[in-house]
Amino acid sequence: MIHVCSLADLHPTVKDTAASHVLTIMANVAQVQRPPSISEANHLRVQVDDITEAMDGFVAPNEGHITQVLDFVRGWDRASPLVIHCYAGISRSTASAFAAACLLNPDRDERDIALRIRAASPIASPNRLLVTLADKALGRGGRMVRALDEMGPGNLTVIGKPFRLDLD
Repeated sequence: MIHVCSLADLHPTVKDTAASHVLTIMANVAQVQRPPSISEANHLRVQVDDITEAMDGFVAPNEGHITQVLDFVRGWDRASPLVIHCYAGISRSTASAFAAACLLNPDRDERDIALRIRAASPIASPNRLLVTLADKALGRGGRMVRALDEMGPGNLTVIGKPFRLDLD
């Protein structure tokens, strides 16, 4: 099971879900204090800005970032939940959760996964560049990106509410 949240909700989400792994994907990963129940080996920090094209002074998502995310998810034993968070819990974290669900369910329809994310979070707005990179890395032939279009934009808000994405 994957739980998605904001930085502000990281510690309570890890505690409430008894998660064993945490994926942090945000610009200032140094500000994140790892929850005490999570070992250093089970916490991946990916430093990237929430942008969809290169911009001076910012770090755009690239193949290396999505490779880190996918490799970390491959190493997760799924015995306990995985928490994925970014700063607001809206864009980078939801894109990473979408990528993880597609990786772990190679035969599942991308549209179904995207619509489950939308049902779980009306504000989810997966970062399009991260999804594009994941689509390519997973050999999904553009289906993940098309699923984003079918998912539609999320409701506008400043910070997301934690949600759960079932993998079955």
